[in-house]
Amino acid sequence: MNYFNLKKNKALLFVLFLSTFSALAQEKAKPVFKDGEAQIVPLFDTPDKWIRHDLWVETTFDTDGDGKPDRMHVSVTRPFQTETEGLKLPIIYETSPYYAGTAGTAPGTFWDVKHEVGEKPPVARIHPTVKRTGTRPIISNSLIREWVKRGFIIVHSESPGTGLSQGSPTVGGINESLAPKAVIEWLSGKDNGYTTPDGNEKVKAYWSTGSVGMTGTSYNGTLPVAAATTGVEGLKAIIPVAPNTSYYHYYRSNGLIRNPGGYLGEDVDVLYDYIHSGAEDKRAYSDKTIRDGEMAKGMDRVTGDYNDFWAGRDYLNAIKPMKAALLMSHGFNDWNVMPEHSYRIYKAAEAKGLPVQIYYHQGGHGGPPPLKMMNRWFTRYLFGIENGVEKEPKAWIVREKDASSNPTPYADYPNPDASDVKLYLGAGGMAQGKLLTTQPTKQTPEKLIDDVSFSGSDLAKAEKSDHRLLYISPVLKEAVHLSGLAQVTVKLASSKPAANFSVWLVALPWSEGTGVKLMDNVITRGWADPQNNKSLSKSAPLTPGKFYDLKFNLQPDDQIIPAGKQIALMIFSSDKEFTLWPKPGTEITIDLNGTTLTLPVVGGANALEKAIK
Repeated sequence: MNYFNLKKNKALLFVLFLSTFSALAQEKAKPVFKDGEAQIVPLFDTPDKWIRHDLWVETTFDTDGDGKPDRMHVSVTRPFQTETEGLKLPIIYETSPYYAGTAGTAPGTFWDVKHEVGEKPPVARIHPTVKRTGTRPIISNSLIREWVKRGFIIVHSESPGTGLSQGSPTVGGINESLAPKAVIEWLSGKDNGYTTPDGNEKVKAYWSTGSVGMTGTSYNGTLPVAAATTGVEGLKAIIPVAPNTSYYHYYRSNGLIRNPGGYLGEDVDVLYDYIHSGAEDKRAYSDKTIRDGEMAKGMDRVTGDYNDFWAGRDYLNAIKPMKAALLMSHGFNDWNVMPEHSYRIYKAAEAKGLPVQIYYHQGGHGGPPPLKMMNRWFTRYLFGIENGVEKEPKAWIVREKDASSNPTPYADYPNPDASDVKLYLGAGGMAQGKLLTTQPTKQTPEKLIDDVSFSGSDLAKAEKSDHRLLYISPVLKEAVHLSGLAQVTVKLASSKPAANFSVWLVALPWSEGTGVKLMDNVITRGWADPQNNKSLSKSAPLTPGKFYDLKFNLQPDDQIIPAGKQIALMIFSSDKEFTLWPKPGTEITIDLNGTTLTLPVVGGANALEKAIK
């Protein structure tokens, strides 16, 4: 090669280098997908360059009484390329009443539970106030670190009457559904965004594709369900984690006054006070109108009946317009927001023909699905990537010894291979009666005496007790897999016009010591008010000594009871952790001939017979 050609080739190489460099310099950030999941994009993973700002979205309601539509405080976190390159991206949205702080739980802020069933609480409770916290423009940092780098914009908003959002909290009222709807409509192009809470300067979501997904845990998981029941067009998918889908089911159980586990004496008005962090000058109006008006009139801590107040706070009643794809997540041992909350919405959404999956783990409150599941769900329904999630198994259950990141897939929940097996009671429940697969001949009724000073675990461990009746299966020679809803049908009489009625399904012998979990002992539980034996919405005093038929489901479960254990039904009256605390002495009599336990056994009667014989 002569000098001239060498020089010419170098010039060409230099030109090629410049053009390549220019192309790289002009490279635009865009989402990347692999195996059906949104991948981390280095150009998005620049937290110091993320754009963070806040605004207010106007709603269609006025719940603080000022004559103007309430506006919700909203914050946005997005990659800088949505500003510099005109990039539009989908949204993952979380809304909450908790972001601006909550009230304390000092003595007296909860209802006094030490009184007879069917009587008014003896002492009025104290109403705490919330000291608002938080600094603009950041409402929350949840979700941001994981999802912005994958090409999603993160949006947060504060619920009505909390933080810098206007309006009043209603704890399940319609405004808590319409508030996120308004935000989603703004994200989908509606001209209802403002730079200030009271001004007229508009702001648009020009960086949004209009495709929105929602997630959150507990109350934050309830609100995606609330938003979905409005049928708002932009909401494509939701991943609720341990959502409260009915405030009646949260604070009542089959007509009984029953608090969530760990919050003895909590009720809907207590939660109202706990979250009411909105503008101080609007709180008096909201307290009078919502807490001391609507709630005081409708919540009914005397009968526990289901009424219009509770029906309006039950999202199952409003599910007809729902269009969003649903990935539900819950723990089978969540005794705060119990697993029925997810089950009832999942089954209703499935019946509607919506894309659904459910992830159940064996832990307590909270616990989202594995990141991979969430990523695939949001990638499919927000980006529109055909990754096949809608063709995958519907149920993903974390087995007892497995990590939460390693669920076992099943065709559906309950397990399609499960069928109901009816068991009968054999005499001797004061010590250890029997659970039988065949019905005994006529037996004498058995009696227990209510005494709330004994906890459920104390009663289950006792070899003999006047305060509970216990009926036990033979020792399991093989493991038994339960999946679905256990049901109790009981014929009972009470010595008083009103009484608590509690049932635990337990695995015996009771395990104690290091490493033992609640699920190792308590399979599932249920509670009911015998006064509601004919109607959930109308209770009637019991005639002492008269027998009544009562039927109800226990909480959903999917658990493998290992060989060597015994399945036991424990019947008692007041449950120290969950019910009112009446004075000891109420007698509950059980007619064994009219009482049965139905278990959802994978493999049905043959599997259970094989395990116990």
